[in-house]
Amino acid sequence: MAGQLVGPFPKGKDPDDYDRLRRRVLWRMPAGIYLLGSAFGGRRNLMTHNLAMQVSVQPKLLAVSVRNDALSHELVDKGGAFSLCLLRREDRALARTFTKPAEEGPEPGMLGGVEVRDGATGVPVLCRSVAWLECEVRHRLPVGDHTLFVGEVVDCSAPDEEALLLRMEDTRLNYGG
Repeated sequence: MAGQLVGPFPKGKDPDDYDRLRRRVLWRMPAGIYLLGSAFGGRRNLMTHNLAMQVSVQPKLLAVSVRNDALSHELVDKGGAFSLCLLRREDRALARTFTKPAEEGPEPGMLGGVEVRDGATGVPVLCRSVAWLECEVRHRLPVGDHTLFVGEVVDCSAPDEEALLLRMEDTRLNYGG
């Protein structure tokens, strides 16, 4: 399906032009960029992620939308938990580091070359996160080529509440839209 335009398209509009416009508008929506941590069966991953938001106040629920063919999808689905690590604006290079599945190491306690620790649910948490949330999956909803995982926040921390947060617009990444 990659490269194939997906409608609906308004009458009288060129589908290619409309698709480009739609993508530009969606890319302009304010969005953070995070690292999504997942684990199952001895495998761990951190993944660059921007499709996340709080969806309930009571209980505290966070939704993340993960592409169905991504390693992280399998790990979140089978492991039943995920972390969402907020990054400093100056850590934009990390967003590129984790666009592919992360390799263990090179030292113990590292994933993709950065220090991580296991959260309470066993998912990796980036040690240098500005803040992080750890969630247990409560709901799964198929949405197009992604699955929306809704998790209840079971642990969190904010070691640096003053740091400027990395946003999608701070990177040259164009995922989404």
